[in-house]
Amino acid sequence: MNKFVNTRDEKDCQSDTKAIIKGLANNGGLYTPTDFKSIDINDLDNNSLENENIDYKKIAFKILSHFFDSFQNEKLKESIDLAYDKFYSKEVVPITNIGDDYLMELYHGPTSAFKDIALTMLPHLMTMSYEIEKYNKLIYILCATSGDTGKAALEGFKNVKNTFITVFYPNNSVSKIQQLQMTTTAGDNTNVVSVNSNFDKCQTIVKNAMNNRDNLLNDKIDFSSANSINIGRLIPQVAYYFSSYFRLVNRNEIKMGDNINFSVPTGNFGDILAGYFAKKLGLPIDKLICASNKNNVLTDFINTGIYDANRNFYETLSPSMDILISSNLERLLFYESNCDYDYICDIMKKLNENKKFEIKKDILLSIKNTFVSYYATDDDIINTIKSNFIDKNRLIDTHTACAAHAVLKFNKEYNSKNKTVILSTASPFKFANSVYKSITNKTNPDEFKSMKELSDLSGENIPPNLSNIDKLTIMHKDNINFEDGINYIKNKITDLAK
Repeated sequence: MNKFVNTRDEKDCQSDTKAIIKGLANNGGLYTPTDFKSIDINDLDNNSLENENIDYKKIAFKILSHFFDSFQNEKLKESIDLAYDKFYSKEVVPITNIGDDYLMELYHGPTSAFKDIALTMLPHLMTMSYEIEKYNKLIYILCATSGDTGKAALEGFKNVKNTFITVFYPNNSVSKIQQLQMTTTAGDNTNVVSVNSNFDKCQTIVKNAMNNRDNLLNDKIDFSSANSINIGRLIPQVAYYFSSYFRLVNRNEIKMGDNINFSVPTGNFGDILAGYFAKKLGLPIDKLICASNKNNVLTDFINTGIYDANRNFYETLSPSMDILISSNLERLLFYESNCDYDYICDIMKKLNENKKFEIKKDILLSIKNTFVSYYATDDDIINTIKSNFIDKNRLIDTHTACAAHAVLKFNKEYNSKNKTVILSTASPFKFANSVYKSITNKTNPDEFKSMKELSDLSGENIPPNLSNIDKLTIMHKDNINFEDGINYIKNKITDLAK
């Protein structure tokens, strides 16, 4: 049985089902797999390679069953079918051209963002784990979001029995469309709260609550997480790195075994860590290009080995990446330090106390073998959106623009002959005002008019889940200060226990 270890405690080793249910270890550590036996990419999905359309579900099954071996194959396959039948594209994750590069379109799910890939799957993994462990408690799911995770989690867990979910988002720091997506969510087990602070504070509320399980919980309720700190959220994302590779092989763009690069817009480091997992499994990835925005803490870290969150926090045109504490970096450092638990405890303590740490030079050199990083200012984002629309006839959102801009910088610095895939993490219609202004130099006060204008300009259809969202009823209006977060959760637990 594959085991999942706590990055901060060698003795805390859990089964896949328990790691998924717990989400975060009691001491703040992250459960992470130890078994990275290479998957032979030549055998991974030969049947689908013979077809015109790669079968994403088969690839997802191979990846998920490789890590999660407690689930019966038929139940896992059924769950994958149910999760990905919700997508508007039969391919689930299409690969299209953008100039000389490729766009991995991750936004064809029910909330038009890449988080759907994992958060349509996580409720099934949670439910199966619940049954296997014969769990008799209500699972209270805590989720912090910088914009996209929240709605995807709400949509995934909506009306799932034995669960209740609270989503915390930074007030006035998400797009109007993102806010409406969350606050109009129905379901008798959903709860949305705006916090008068930034995403890092929202994430701190969740982590502080989960680190204080003993003081907050009773015998009827337990915590879990829908953020990528939960290994059940992270593993499903590995599949789309493999599927995109196979699609390019199938189209004769690359040969099986050729190296490839991926450019990933990231704030919490989960999406790009899934690519790192894919590489550890044997996918021939040369470089993972870490694309940041003006909150460039990750770019500085990868270039210098110093992680320093003592800096100005910027609200940018790519709000889902407005993050200074990147939780999943801990998993990367765990592997790159050869699973040195004491070392991880030490640097995470420094991060918690001083918001800063520096890694050893040999670890930095090892990281640089795979990762490069660049950041984009808001002006870079605007220019990249406009140039891609005018020169390449592609409409991209503000986060994808960070990744496209990073590719330009990468190409100037490296003479790489490898194909590069840009991860497009959200529909451009989710950030309609910013994209519209970037292309037209005009300001439109109505985001829904911007969506219509963008559709007319590009010829692309507005995603069905976004087209009439302004007509839906607001279901959630709670607003709190950061300091009130734990008390809010405590009161919610009291209500749920009644």
